Amino acid sequence: MYKKQNSTFRTATLLILALTFQFSALQAQEARNRWRKMNQIRNDKFDHILPEAMRENNIDMWIVTNREGDYDPLYPDMGAGYTSNNGYYIFTDKGSGRIERAALGISGYLLKEGGAYDYFGSAGELKSYVEARDPKRIGLNYSKNFGGADGLSYSERLELAEILGSKYEKRFVSAEKLTSDFRSRRVASEIAAFAEAGEFSYLIAEKAFSNEIITPGVTTLEDVAWWMKEQQYKNNLGSSFGMPSVYITGPDGIAATSNDRIIQRGDILMLDWGVGLMNFYTDMKRVAYVLREGETEVPASIQNAFDQGIKARKVITDNIKAGMTAKQAETRIYAALLEAGFGKMAEFNTPGTSDKTDVIIGSHSVGNWGHGIGPSIAFFNPERLTYELKVSNLLSIELFAYTKLPEWGGKKLRIPLEDDAIITHRGIEWLYPINRKLLVIK
Repeated sequence: MYKKQNSTFRTATLLILALTFQFSALQAQEARNRWRKMNQIRNDKFDHILPEAMRENNIDMWIVTNREGDYDPLYPDMGAGYTSNNGYYIFTDKGSGRIERAALGISGYLLKEGGAYDYFGSAGELKSYVEARDPKRIGLNYSKNFGGADGLSYSERLELAEILGSKYEKRFVSAEKLTSDFRSRRVASEIAAFAEAGEFSYLIAEKAFSNEIITPGVTTLEDVAWWMKEQQYKNNLGSSFGMPSVYITGPDGIAATSNDRIIQRGDILMLDWGVGLMNFYTDMKRVAYVLREGETEVPASIQNAFDQGIKARKVITDNIKAGMTAKQAETRIYAALLEAGFGKMAEFNTPGTSDKTDVIIGSHSVGNWGHGIGPSIAFFNPERLTYELKVSNLLSIELFAYTKLPEWGGKKLRIPLEDDAIITHRGIEWLYPINRKLLVIK
């Protein structure tokens, strides 16, 4: 009897080990697939985007500095790798079609196998490498306007000056605009990867606002937020925003966010979140209504408020075109909104008292973070308002529309809408199924 039990145990153990190995092999294949996609993106960016970005900004050498424990924000874009003290990604425009690429003091199997760099050397070669190319303008990642282009630390700046000497220190310039252009102009492989991230985002978000996850009178806001975080964990997804913002809006604005507030019938739920996949980060919102006992559909006033937001979004997307600055687009959008009968707000959460639906826009750059560093049609990005909108820029089309509710004594319900899109020659095009309807929880 003991031998039979022992044999059964061994068989079960072997089966578990076999299934575990099979699952691990599948995970390894997915990791390799994601790595291959990121390599394709990197090579395409270096081939097609980098030359035009460097030349438009009159920079003939770009040095991106890294130190272990203090990596530049572009570290994943560059291919990562291992560096102990100092490491440099160096890009040189030698006047031909292709930009020369070198990694000094940065090594690693994944970086080398990615095929994006022409030369790997030691950090000690920096001075001789620069002298041999004698660049006239050396772009460094320091910026007063946004952190994504401000990766160079004070001590790294001092050390570069010491190594290269005063001759080349005088040629240091900010690579702020170069960094923005390089990151915000997209190749086809990037668009495909971002759309894949968007697929995860909206599917998780819309399931979160369903009866599969929410039981009115039982489920809390943080229950929903933690369920969403669990989906990120299970799918190896990151985030630019930490905890998903799952909140309830009432007559006086946001009443509770991602806390122990129990979701009740009659609540108007909203969420704001995004996922990270292969160095791409989405930013989107969804809105839901929890039916009261006896209700079979959303109250007409709430549905109307949502519909007004949808109409305002159409006006916004119709008026964004490549070739204009983000500020010109903002001016054009607000003029069109006013003509369509909407009101304009100067800042968030300051609606007027008229019967008009008041609108404020914040259509910002998106891509390698939830809030990107490219052109942005948003008053809170004043520098990026001056940038020209280009074909292939990714934008998060974000707006807030405030419409009166009779049952709130005339106070206005804020409807937030946000989904991610790309600028093409035709205008704005969506990258995944967007929020077209008010979600309903029964």
